[in-house]
Amino acid sequence: MTFSKEVEAFIKDFVNDLLENNVAIFSGAGMSIPAGFVSWPDLLREIADELGLNVDKEHDLISLAQYHVNENRGKAKINRKILEEFTEEAEMTENHRILARLPITTFWTTNYDTLIEDSLKAANKIVDVKHDVKQLAVTRPKRDVVVYKMHGDVAHPADAILTKEQYESYHISHRPFVTALSGDLISKTFLFIGFSFTDPNLDYVLSRLNIQFGENTRQHYCFIKRKTKAAKEDEELHKYGVRKQELMINDLKRYKIKALLIEEYGDITAILKEIERRYRKKTVFISGSAEEYGTWDRNKAQSFIHQLSKKIVGSGFTIVNGFGWGVGSAVINGALEMIYERPDKHSEDQLVMRPFPQFETGAKKLPELWDEYRYKMISLAGIGIFIFGNKKDKDGKLIEANGVKREFDIAVEKGLIPIPVGATGYVSKIISEAVLKDAERYYPKHKEIIPVIEELADEKLEPDTIIEKIIKIIQIINK
Repeated sequence: MTFSKEVEAFIKDFVNDLLENNVAIFSGAGMSIPAGFVSWPDLLREIADELGLNVDKEHDLISLAQYHVNENRGKAKINRKILEEFTEEAEMTENHRILARLPITTFWTTNYDTLIEDSLKAANKIVDVKHDVKQLAVTRPKRDVVVYKMHGDVAHPADAILTKEQYESYHISHRPFVTALSGDLISKTFLFIGFSFTDPNLDYVLSRLNIQFGENTRQHYCFIKRKTKAAKEDEELHKYGVRKQELMINDLKRYKIKALLIEEYGDITAILKEIERRYRKKTVFISGSAEEYGTWDRNKAQSFIHQLSKKIVGSGFTIVNGFGWGVGSAVINGALEMIYERPDKHSEDQLVMRPFPQFETGAKKLPELWDEYRYKMISLAGIGIFIFGNKKDKDGKLIEANGVKREFDIAVEKGLIPIPVGATGYVSKIISEAVLKDAERYYPKHKEIIPVIEELADEKLEPDTIIEKIIKIIQIINK
């Protein structure tokens, strides 16, 4: 998909914010509707009928909910509707899954459903859910992400924020939520998804931040579907809708919220996929194992791996490694050396180690466990480097390392761009030959690196030259 210059600029900036852990997501009803949940009008349709009103003619749904409470002296029926509609089974969307995989530590939502936290748990993250003021004072140990459900949770419908009276008193009854949201809007880059910007509580926070910080407010973003002409819509009404959308988009600029216009809702998924792809390219997976190093002596090989790892971290990238035999220790040492030399510039987050389990302690056999580990580990990266690749069998005979072969197959499956260093021999040489035979398949968007991959197969190359060429490839991929 080809993106507009505006979206391209957003993707670039957003990926940088992800790398700095400065991103938050604000999810509205529009993100849950594709999963099968109802919209606000559908939630209140039956309630409007009881009042003798047509929900399709109403724009102030908060007042509509208040009218029902006034007439019935309570929220019992509304509470039941929330339980009925939002406890049904719904399938999380691709958007939920992508966002759950990204390193986003803060989610805000006005939705009652559990799709966000469910998708995060499915991504093996520890989630700290906050739907009540009292929960804000308690921190879940070892949490990876916080989900603020500022209007309540489906499991507690009696506490759900829905009526006009509740909205009017929210800044008092839920002041800690307002404070927390204000702080995040100051310190993080927000991406609003499926949000219509008609929520009074968010308006309250945004307007006060605008008064206090003005032009110094942090830049935020939202997706808005471009107004198109409906089937039965006349030209005058369509022009009116287009003009109103233009005015609304311009008004959002007051709050430093930049609208990203999309043609179809599916464009959001395409943009999120591109964000994930570019973010993953900042992480390099190093695959390799070595019982011996062929024409290289051990010291030369270990020094090469050490310097390669150090140079990758020094260039601002993250390394993922499974602690392969004869390779892993040098990867760790090289990365840590650079990190500790420049702690002001680099952090330990740039080294991700995933040592393989060595013994069966549960129902799963080791090969199955190893495959699961490989999938999780490789899924973190966007580039894969393959070096050496040999081991000894039970009889002490040197053979090809099938683990490195498997990691290459998974890397290709997961969309990583492979960099086989054929000069190191063994499995890496086999991978190099296979890749170069069908180079356009492996490098459809980066054909300019194919000649460099060919050069990396030259066994006469010195280690420093190999490292220089690998870094060059990584940088080209990340342009």
